[in-house]
Amino acid sequence: MRTKNLLMLLALLSFIWAKPANAQQLLTLERTLQIAYESSPEMIGQEIAMENQRENVNATKAGLKSRFSLSVDPFTYSKSNSFAGYANDYVNNESLGSFGSFVVSQPITATDGTITLMNRFGYERNTVEDYDPVNRYSNNLQLRLSQPLFKKYNANKMGLRQAELDLENAQLQYSIIKLSLEYRVSQYFYNVYSAEQSLQTAKEELKNQQKSHEIIKNKVEAGLSAEEELWQAELNLQNAKSSVNDSEVSLENSKDQLKQAIGLNLDEEIMIVANIDVKTIDVELSDAIEYGLQKRMELRQNEINLETSRMNLLQVQDNDKISGSVELSVGLQGISEQITDLYNNPSDNESIGLSFNIPIWDWGARKSRIKIAENNIKSSEIDFEQEKTGIKIEIRQTFRSLKNLVFQIEIAKKSVENAQKTYDLNLEKYQNGDLTSMDLKQFSDQLTQQKHSLTTALINYKLGLLQLKNQTLWDFENNKPVLKKENLIQFDK
Repeated sequence: MRTKNLLMLLALLSFIWAKPANAQQLLTLERTLQIAYESSPEMIGQEIAMENQRENVNATKAGLKSRFSLSVDPFTYSKSNSFAGYANDYVNNESLGSFGSFVVSQPITATDGTITLMNRFGYERNTVEDYDPVNRYSNNLQLRLSQPLFKKYNANKMGLRQAELDLENAQLQYSIIKLSLEYRVSQYFYNVYSAEQSLQTAKEELKNQQKSHEIIKNKVEAGLSAEEELWQAELNLQNAKSSVNDSEVSLENSKDQLKQAIGLNLDEEIMIVANIDVKTIDVELSDAIEYGLQKRMELRQNEINLETSRMNLLQVQDNDKISGSVELSVGLQGISEQITDLYNNPSDNESIGLSFNIPIWDWGARKSRIKIAENNIKSSEIDFEQEKTGIKIEIRQTFRSLKNLVFQIEIAKKSVENAQKTYDLNLEKYQNGDLTSMDLKQFSDQLTQQKHSLTTALINYKLGLLQLKNQTLWDFENNKPVLKKENLIQFDK
C-alpha cells in the first residue's frame, strides 16, 4: 500500500516537473468526472431542458396571477350613405372615433373561474348631412365573473401541477444522466489506466528480452549455445518491441475515447493518476434491494407518469359531457358630450346568464377516449411494477458479480505472486543455460497475463461497486445516500 502511494506521489511530482515542457493535464478520477459534468454535451443538453421546465413552472405560476392588458384603437373612421325616411332621400353619415380598453383578469385557481374588470373609454364624433356634428364621450366600467360548472378537471390547478411534475421529471432525468455518465467515464478512465499498465508491462517485457538477447548473444559468440538460440532471441526481441508499439497505440486510442466522453479537446495532453486499491465491502442483499426500491429515480418517474395519466383521464371525462357555466356582470356606463359630465347621469347594467351544453350522440367517441385513458393508467401501473422487478434483478446480478469478483481478486493476486516466483526461478535457469529462450518467453507471457488479470479484476470490482451505488443510490463504501432530498425539488402531492 505504501509503495503504491509512493508511486502515485512520484507520478504527481514528475507531472509537475514536466508540465512546463509538455503542458499535460493531470487527471484523477474525481477531476475527470468534474470535467465531464461541466463539458459533456449530454449534461449541457439536460441542463437546458431542466431550465426550460423551470421557466415553464414560473410562467404557469405567473399565469395564475392578475393579468393586465391595454388595447388602443387610436383612430377609427366610417362613412355611409343610407336612405333616411325623415328626409325622403339618401343621407351621408360620417363617424370618427378613438377608443381604449384597460382589462384586469384574475383566474380563480380553486374553482377554475375568472374575474375580469374592464374599463372602456372612447370619443366619437358623428356627422349627419345637413346637421351639426355631435361629439360624445363614453366610459363603460364592468366587473364580470365567469364560472364553469360540473367540471372535475381544474385547468388552473392541473396545469400548474403538470408543470411541476415536468420540472421534477427533468431534474430526475438530469440526475440519472449524471450517474450514467459517472459510470461510463469511470470505465473510460480505467481503460486508460489498464492501457498504461499494459504498456508498462510491455516495456518491462522488452527490457527482459533485451537482457535475454544480450545473454544469448554472448553465449553464441563464446560458442556456448547454438546460433538458433540467437535467432529465437532476436525474434522474441522484435515481438516485444511490437507489443510496446501495440500498447502505445491502444493507450492513445483509450485516451481519445476518454477525451471525447468528457468533452476535452483531442489535442489536449493528459496524464492520469489512478488508485485501484480496493476495500471489499460486505453488502447485505436485502439492504441493497430496499435502498433501490426506496431511492431509485426511475420509480419516481413512473409515479409521475401514473399521476399524469390520471389527470388525463379527468380531462377526457370532462370532454363531451353535460357542462355548464354561469356568467355574472355588473357595470356602470356614462355618456356625455362633455368629458367632465360623464357620470352625471350614469346607467347601471347588471346581467346574469346560465348556459348548458348537452351532448346528445357522439357515436361512442367519448367512451372510447375514456377507455384509452383508463388503459394508459393500467399500462403505467404495469410499467411501475416492471420497473421495480427490473431494479431487483439488476441489484441481485451486481451483488452476485461482486461476490465472485472478490474471489477472482484473491486468486489473481496469488497467481501473480506464483507467476513472478516462477519467472524469477526460470530466469536463473536460463542464465545458467538450463532453459531455452522460447521456454523463458512462455513464463514471461504467463506473468504478463496474470498481472493483466489482476488489474482487470480490481477495475471490475471498483466498477461493480460504482454500478451497485448507481442501482441503489446508496454509497456502500462511505455508508451514505448518493442524493439528498434537497438535491431534488419537492412538491406537495
